[in-house]
Amino acid sequence: MNRTTLFSLLFAGLVLAFVGCGPKSASTSVSKPATESDSTSGAGKPRIALIMKSLANEFFSTMEAGAKAHQSDHSDEYELLTNGIKDESDLGRQVALVGEMVAGGVDAIVIAPADSKALVPALRKAKKAGVVVVNIDNRLDADILKQEDVAIAFVGPDNRSGAKQVGDFLAKSLFKGDKVAVLEGKATAFNGVERRLGFEAAMKEAGVEIVSSQSADWETNKANAIAASMISEFPEIKAILAANDSMALGAVAAIKAAGRTGEIQVVGFDNIGAVGQLIVDGKVLATADQHGDQLAVFGIETALAILKDPAASTDDVQTPVDLVTAETLAR
Repeated sequence: MNRTTLFSLLFAGLVLAFVGCGPKSASTSVSKPATESDSTSGAGKPRIALIMKSLANEFFSTMEAGAKAHQSDHSDEYELLTNGIKDESDLGRQVALVGEMVAGGVDAIVIAPADSKALVPALRKAKKAGVVVVNIDNRLDADILKQEDVAIAFVGPDNRSGAKQVGDFLAKSLFKGDKVAVLEGKATAFNGVERRLGFEAAMKEAGVEIVSSQSADWETNKANAIAASMISEFPEIKAILAANDSMALGAVAAIKAAGRTGEIQVVGFDNIGAVGQLIVDGKVLATADQHGDQLAVFGIETALAILKDPAASTDDVQTPVDLVTAETLAR
């Protein structure tokens, strides 16, 4: 079975509820059948570690919930350990988690790296130790992978295409010559760069000028401060394009504080629960859904396939990304 066929079967067979979870601190938890004792836990079953970014970001708490639901339904097939870091900048802790999981004897690591470059050496060591590694959500840097002489399968969406869908939808409500601003993700994150490029392509095609583009590191509070500054410096802007929904929330708050609600539009990326309601209320125009509750599941299934057959292909698996608007939510 090729990788594309595997993905198609998995996607068609997954029926997972979208779970909206509030912010929480970084955690490590193990999902396993309640009848297993610590001494017999994992006998004959692979142990898979899911390492995410900040669990204070609803996208990753939703990802964790989806992974746990899948493991619960497949508890006879594998054990799951879930890990998160306190915020998007806690890179050192994520690197340390990789080492801890390897030392703990996991069979596979499914990781959404906080940085596309810095995690590669740690993951190379994990593979050298015999651990299967699958990269989800934020693609590892191709040049660094080549430099480290390591191949790691990527399972995730086309972020540039998804962001362009969002930008194209926004452009329909703008006029040629209008001005907008962009809230970027981390500069060292591949998905952040791809989303920025998608936004830029859409605005260029529409003849819309980006007067300011700054990184808010995926974080709501930082986005709020930067968006407030953008509105003050460029009062003529008609929209703010945020590379994730957490930053979109910060932009919405800044627009409200400036008394500009209804005058400056906001778009985001991720389709977290809080933004869904803002779309219904008309405070956010659109976002992109990369199906966070299923994304880790796709990575886990890929890891299981490789564990079952070490010669299995490590080709990339492209997962869905869909435009979300008031119209799609009303269907």
